[in-house]
Amino acid sequence: MGASMVGHILKHGYEVTVYNRTLSKCDGLKEQGATVAHTPAEVAKVSDIVFGIVGYPSDVRKVFLDPEWGVLSSIKSGGVIVDMTTSEPSLAKEIYEAAKLKGVSSLDAPVSGGDVGAREGTLSIMVGGDASTVESTMPLFEIMGKNIRHMGGAGAGQHTKMVNQILIATNMIGVVEGLLYAQKSGLDVEEAIRAVSAGAAGSWSISNLGPRIANRNFDPGFFVEHFVKDMGIALKEAER
Repeated sequence: MGASMVGHILKHGYEVTVYNRTLSKCDGLKEQGATVAHTPAEVAKVSDIVFGIVGYPSDVRKVFLDPEWGVLSSIKSGGVIVDMTTSEPSLAKEIYEAAKLKGVSSLDAPVSGGDVGAREGTLSIMVGGDASTVESTMPLFEIMGKNIRHMGGAGAGQHTKMVNQILIATNMIGVVEGLLYAQKSGLDVEEAIRAVSAGAAGSWSISNLGPRIANRNFDPGFFVEHFVKDMGIALKEAER
């Protein structure tokens, strides 16, 4: 997802420095004009705004907070950092406070829309942080997404993403159970999808994933292990 998002920014004429733990994954972006760095700190040293999107909260912590290797170790005062990973709201608040001590602004801005949304520049972006920082960063958000919402202070973006993930998880379970029932009862599954999609059972999952399932198209769009991670975050935050 990150490569597609950066690609859109490059196409709009911005100078971009990139980093990936597997440097070969930067080759395509280098061909598009990006400069490749070897650590997040190197990226931050030459950047006014640093975006990050990684896998797990532990990765987020290392990328932004590592005292020698991380973004906050070298970014200039007045800079902006934006974590677009689906991560912990409590960690977003911790990063916000650490950034504030260095005169740096911080946003948590997780996304929804998957690989397709990233490629097409149609992501939903849920943002937490100061309104002035959201406003100044909005031109870049609008390059990457179509539905950008400022949800409140630090951590609010991540809390909103947890709402998103809970709704998607339960919806997807309902879709596959319903389609299995349709198949077992001898219905034409695709016709059943059309019948229920226009009523109260209609949803993005049934309209977009239902036909793919009916046609035995199981191409992945998201790692299951990451969804499990997200549900774990939601449980952890709910228990606070």
